[in-house]
Amino acid sequence: MCTSLWVCAASGFLCCLHWTGRAQSFSVGPTPETSENVDVNICSDNVASVGMCGEAASFTISLRTVDNITVMIKLRPGVSPGCQIHVKNVIRSELKIKPGDNVTFTFTCSTPEKYFIMEIQKNIDCVSGLCPFGDVHLYPPGLPRLNRTFIWDVKASTKAGLELKFSNPWLRQIEPGETCPDFVSYTINSCIDTATVNIGTFCRNGSVSRVKLLGGVVMSLHLPWDSSLSTSGFSIANRASIKRLCIIESILKGESSITLMSPNYPLGFPEDELMTWQFVVPSNMRASVFFHNYSLSNCERKEERVEYYIPGSLSNPEVFKLSDSQPANIAGSFNLSLQGCDQDAQNPGILRLLFQVVVQHPQVDENVTHLVDLSKEWNMTVTIHFEGWPSRIPLMSELICLVCKDPRTCDRVLTLVSGAIYKISFLCKDLSHLRITAEKSISCVDLRWCQRKIYSLSVPKTITQLPIRLHKFIWKLLAPDLINIEITSPSLKLQQHVPEQRCNTSYSYSIVSATPETELNVGVFCPGGSIEKIQLRNNITISLKTFGKGFLNESNHQDLKMSFVPHIKVLIPLFFSFATDECTFTVSPDPKARVYLQTPNWPYGLPPYVSISWYIIVPSKQVARLGFSKNRMGIVCETGRAYVNIKEETLGAEETVCREDEQLPEPRNMYHDFWVNVSNCKPVDKTQLTLQFWVTLPDTGWLGWVNELFLLSPNAPKSQNPMVGVYNANVNTQVPGRQGLFTKGRKNNESHVYAVIDDAMVYGHLLKESNGSVAPEVDVYRPFDGPIGSLPPSPPPFSFRKDIKCSSNTEEPPPLTDIDHDTYTFAHQKSEQLEDNGDKNEKNNGDTSMSLLENKEQDDLVE
Repeated sequence: MCTSLWVCAASGFLCCLHWTGRAQSFSVGPTPETSENVDVNICSDNVASVGMCGEAASFTISLRTVDNITVMIKLRPGVSPGCQIHVKNVIRSELKIKPGDNVTFTFTCSTPEKYFIMEIQKNIDCVSGLCPFGDVHLYPPGLPRLNRTFIWDVKASTKAGLELKFSNPWLRQIEPGETCPDFVSYTINSCIDTATVNIGTFCRNGSVSRVKLLGGVVMSLHLPWDSSLSTSGFSIANRASIKRLCIIESILKGESSITLMSPNYPLGFPEDELMTWQFVVPSNMRASVFFHNYSLSNCERKEERVEYYIPGSLSNPEVFKLSDSQPANIAGSFNLSLQGCDQDAQNPGILRLLFQVVVQHPQVDENVTHLVDLSKEWNMTVTIHFEGWPSRIPLMSELICLVCKDPRTCDRVLTLVSGAIYKISFLCKDLSHLRITAEKSISCVDLRWCQRKIYSLSVPKTITQLPIRLHKFIWKLLAPDLINIEITSPSLKLQQHVPEQRCNTSYSYSIVSATPETELNVGVFCPGGSIEKIQLRNNITISLKTFGKGFLNESNHQDLKMSFVPHIKVLIPLFFSFATDECTFTVSPDPKARVYLQTPNWPYGLPPYVSISWYIIVPSKQVARLGFSKNRMGIVCETGRAYVNIKEETLGAEETVCREDEQLPEPRNMYHDFWVNVSNCKPVDKTQLTLQFWVTLPDTGWLGWVNELFLLSPNAPKSQNPMVGVYNANVNTQVPGRQGLFTKGRKNNESHVYAVIDDAMVYGHLLKESNGSVAPEVDVYRPFDGPIGSLPPSPPPFSFRKDIKCSSNTEEPPPLTDIDHDTYTFAHQKSEQLEDNGDKNEKNNGDTSMSLLENKEQDDLVE
């Protein structure tokens, strides 16, 4: 019974050590190679050695002449000679032991595997002598534990090739430079006359069960120094004439994927040669072939091709070009052959091939076809692919989903083009791994024709009806010079995706505008917002991207449209000529929610010298509230100036202009449609112009209008006297719950109509005499006590002074409120008119034909 175990460095096998005395001597039990015991001493340096302590490990290699074996021990390439070989009192760096030699040697170090490698070559003559059929053994035994390569050089006639058979678990071919997990590899070379062809390098655990070669073969087995492999793993089966370079047999069991390469890969396949791969596939499985990497040589005669022999096929052999889609969904075993050609001697080129064979179970719905009708589409491609394509290429070992145009034409990526009708099927257990990406181009050549046309940017139903998810649909819109592209969403409108206003729909649109100089990411938009249209001056790419499974239902309501229009007409002036207006947004704010809008290219900033405009539509008889999300632009200009312009679309409206070094306006009320323009300079490094603003439509009643117009503070004098406002009597602004405030009916009179109220009239009691002017008379207006009609009037909206400079201390009008005030102060030129009207109102009980001013005066003022 063993009392301890020791791995003997000298022999490379497990020894049973028995304690024999008080000294350091042990008895080693019989080794696998001998039945005799060996005395082993454990020296003080813990190195096991054969013989006396202080000596290095000793090895004896005895080779018989009949075996025709040569052993070569030499330094590893690139390693400094830190260890040597000691033979008969001679120190050397390498040792060659030939057939018939008997050599004993030692190493001058305890770790020779770090410095030396060993080659054991056996020459076998199957031409003039008997061929040693059967298993090939690892010989001689008892070799030092070094990285070693066993080489079998077998000579054979080209008329009788050799067959190498590998024991289970067979072999797996690897690409040049790739290593095996256990560092055990096989290299097979074919020898025809003086030419050598590298058939391939293989690891263990694969599907390659046999290799038949024309002529001789050089078979190499590479073992690491610590490998315990004791058999070669192959045999020489027999000789057979194959009339081609080689035949590689691959046995595929169950669902699997293998990769194979042509001989000499990635170098060229021999000229005008033929080779075959034989695939043994269970009858209940399906195989598909995919060419991943190939190149063609320059042929003078014949043509390079691949040929398939498929049992049951009506056209064996089936011939394909290497550029063709290869057969798929093959039932049972089949052969694949590669045929070279006569190459151009001056420029031969390279024929090479790397391909994959995938074996899968038949799919449940493989006989179910889906119609994709693209016959009425133009300039469109539809690509069906696995999830993550093209950023993630599946591993060759992965089982993949296949898309088939017909039962034998399948691939992991299938592209369909417009103008045709397809019947496709899927070889995939889980269709959720498949995605659709489509692309359509729309261009305008003749504006006279395309300007009259509105194009629908919707996904065709033939795509949405497929049982796989649409990942992305891309429209590439190409416009000629001086022609713009207008994007509209008539019914749904668009919402810009911003942090404060995120899209929660099943799809969104990414809009990118591109010129030869720059690319502008306009933003991400989704349906259900306030943006009515976007007009851009460059070529546009719109990418519809889906999220989740809800797009199938929402796709029925798509209404995105586009048209080609003349160049953008910006209604507000640009303050510097080198700014180009890239796009204009038309926005109708939602009265129920705050609308957020931000500059394109967020968060990287507008490109230099680019101008963006927003046209905000304010509904009639309503007021909009405009505010910016930060108080400054946040940039420093290197060249030019950056501006924010705000201007209402009304006669005599003021224009607010803010530079990049000034504060942005505080929230303000806008009473007409208005423009917001952002124009960029060339910023200094590390500063970007990113701006966000919001628009709301406050819910205000009649009293709020009155407060906004008439609640005036004595601390708010104005430097100019423009027209304050014109009252519109045809406004439906009934305030719920406030009907009893006015008790006098005024349905049919005009006593409540005010034509013009001047600043001097409003502030008359506050102004002092200046430059000869006299303060006007002031009167007090008190509310009526009588009944009021059902439609209370709306107050006159503000108009603004012209060309107002942006300032940080600009005072804003007070917010709209519904607070009641009993007294309102007016300025007037004739106090008698107000009193006379009041008397007439009392007499006529709310029915009068007279206005506050005479008709002629009113007409003059309105004009």
